[in-house]
Amino acid sequence: MKKQPYILFLSKRQSSASTRYRGLNYFSFLKQAGFTPALMDSKGNLVHKIAVLKEVMKADVVVVLRKTFSFPFRRFVQLLSKKLIFDFDDAIFAKSSGGQSKLRMGRFKSMLAGVDHVWAGNRYLAETAEQFNASVEILPTAVDLNRYKSSEAKPDNNIDIVWIGSSSTKKYLQEVIPVLEKLAERVPRIRLKIIADFDLETRSLTTLPIAWKNETEAEELGSSHIGIAMMSDDPWSRGKCGLKVLQYMAASLPVVVSDAGVHGEIVDHGESGYLVNSESEWLSALTRLINDEQLRLSMGEYGRHIVSARYSYDVTSIQVIKRLKGLITKRNDQCTKIT
Repeated sequence: MKKQPYILFLSKRQSSASTRYRGLNYFSFLKQAGFTPALMDSKGNLVHKIAVLKEVMKADVVVVLRKTFSFPFRRFVQLLSKKLIFDFDDAIFAKSSGGQSKLRMGRFKSMLAGVDHVWAGNRYLAETAEQFNASVEILPTAVDLNRYKSSEAKPDNNIDIVWIGSSSTKKYLQEVIPVLEKLAERVPRIRLKIIADFDLETRSLTTLPIAWKNETEAEELGSSHIGIAMMSDDPWSRGKCGLKVLQYMAASLPVVVSDAGVHGEIVDHGESGYLVNSESEWLSALTRLINDEQLRLSMGEYGRHIVSARYSYDVTSIQVIKRLKGLITKRNDQCTKIT
């Protein structure tokens, strides 16, 4: 019986969103395609790191999720891997404040110099990676479309504008609160649904705090009316891969988002939602959607179609499997030539 190719994913921790969305969620597809996938946490003491390196030596392909590692562990992973892929969905080469970091960029460069292929979450990340590696492709963050119903029941008496995130991205939501406060004075029936680990104090705007749970997030999004997302235009933000926007669109919600970063790649302006910059554009776009149910429905339907065609696991898993098979074939050909 032919041995199934062994694909080892190395991540910072199993509970992180990037590990789920860019690692674990592919496992069922990989198994169906004849691979044996496994995940190991790269963080740990010396004994654990030695155990990781032993698994690295066994794997046909190693996929490192986000971690650039420090020397010498990074070099051992590079040398001991038969084939090595680096996957990242954030501007890990920059500071989270948006500034440049020589240390992070140096580690990023050193990591990419020793891998066989790079999966980048968006165009900006891919263009940065291409400076240090010739084999780079965009692998967008994907969502499981089956989790999101296209027709969840919604409140009749209110219009729920939803934002999903966490305390770490709270500052972006706070930037648009003044706009929503003005809107609430004109349209008292709007509510801001916050799916996160916090609530906000507001004046005229009614908030609806919902504790984030993986089991309920899809339903909570689907029972809303409009999805919003804010983003700054700096190196760190340009590295974001727009997961919340994809979730909104998967749930058939029209979106109103900042015209920055990956949003321009995901959102078709005027079709699946609106790309906005100024306060007046935010107010205009939201008002239009609040007042026009048919527009909300048509934009939501269009957005879900875009996710189905470009950002669903059914699509991206084909890309992943093709690349893995190609690297394994290349490795086998190289071994045949040597022998």
